[in-house]
Amino acid sequence: MSHITLIRHGQANTAARDEADYDKLSELGHQQARWLGAHLRDTQANFPRVYSGTLKRHLETAASMGFPNPVQDPRLNEIEYFNIAKLYETQHNVAVPTDREGFVEHLPRTFAAWASGEIANAPETFETFETRVRDALHDIGTAGGPAIVVTSGGLISMVVRQAMGLDIPAMARVALAIMNTSMHRLHPIGAQLSPVLFNAVPHLEAPDRQYAQTHL
Repeated sequence: MSHITLIRHGQANTAARDEADYDKLSELGHQQARWLGAHLRDTQANFPRVYSGTLKRHLETAASMGFPNPVQDPRLNEIEYFNIAKLYETQHNVAVPTDREGFVEHLPRTFAAWASGEIANAPETFETFETRVRDALHDIGTAGGPAIVVTSGGLISMVVRQAMGLDIPAMARVALAIMNTSMHRLHPIGAQLSPVLFNAVPHLEAPDRQYAQTHL
């Protein structure tokens, strides 16, 4: 059966504090992607269609996996979280965190404020994000064989929200859980795409690779 497999990019620049600095893989991120590509080849996974966003970390991940020429679609790009967070800080005095513990608290609050329209002049509205993700997945579809899509965690959490009818807090928890180079698969069940795989990292499960199971 034809399906869509979403891949979160490899670990990016975790020390970054803006969109441009974040948008490049660390050496570990490249290694995670190489291991995933090798896993797919070893298991003879067949993906006649390969897509990605247009961000550098998407293209680097695809290339390190062994897919140097994906179909690029800007609708598959991540939200501009750094920029949204800075606006949230300026407008509501909610500081941008500097560690993962702070980020775990910050992301759900930011998603909720963004979705309710409390962050003025955001790079895009939450509704625009919802629409572009829905349209991109619809256009990729399942005709033409299995597709692999290299994208980002926020977008994957939106796909899961749409497939499962999640509220904003649940969507935020999904986003926080997603690991670098994890796989998330959607199968057509009836008229809908339904998740049948979430956050799988079989290429990182060997004891000597578990250190590479990263979220940031």
